[in-house]
Amino acid sequence: MPVEIEVVDDPGRACSAMLVGVAAGGGHIVLTGGSTPRAAYREFVEAVRTVGVDVSGSTMWFGDERCVPPDDERSNYLMAKTSMFNALEELGSPTIHRMKGELGPDAGAEDYEGQLRDAGSPRFDLLLLGIGSDGHCASLFPDQPSLSERSRAVVGVEQAGLEPSVPRVSMTLPRLANAKQIVFLATGESKADAVAAAFGPQAKPDPHVPSSLLAPLAKEIKVLLDPAAAAGLGPGAGRA
Repeated sequence: MPVEIEVVDDPGRACSAMLVGVAAGGGHIVLTGGSTPRAAYREFVEAVRTVGVDVSGSTMWFGDERCVPPDDERSNYLMAKTSMFNALEELGSPTIHRMKGELGPDAGAEDYEGQLRDAGSPRFDLLLLGIGSDGHCASLFPDQPSLSERSRAVVGVEQAGLEPSVPRVSMTLPRLANAKQIVFLATGESKADAVAAAFGPQAKPDPHVPSSLLAPLAKEIKVLLDPAAAAGLGPGAGRA
């Protein structure tokens, strides 16, 4: 499987360096929600400010969104806006493609597919994902029909598998897997079992662990973990 495990003290900082490189080159980046990505976005802003990198030629997308207004505290867009986009306005803003979750799951998915088509259906240079304690990625939850979707780029998800229990809009497995590089971010012992099930030595593609389904489809996957999240992988896994 094209999976590289890397265990570091600060996955957010390691991810931010990757973000800088791709954004400086004008690449297409897919963002995700969560506390570790938030830290990565803040580190990214600081790096851009300190080094003086121009990231205005880059394009930023979202892998999934909650069906809430963009100013709702549950919104992935709002998290990215407050941790990154607002600060980038004075440094040179990238092009931002927001998922319009407020339209509802089906209309929001159709709208985002339209945005992708209008942009020429780009291949993403860097795609960020978290992994849920249940093994989900983006808003693709265990054993749901969305995992079998192969013809669409984006789908509506009526029932979320975890809190917040609101409908979602999510890219599908084939669209996620088409990225040149996929980076999973996970921190904390609460993610250790899911990480082991998706990427451990005994892992195999399993619809009960959606994150495990990307490896057979993807070109390159990097899994950035802190030691606590890597605890289920065995001694020395991913450490230099």
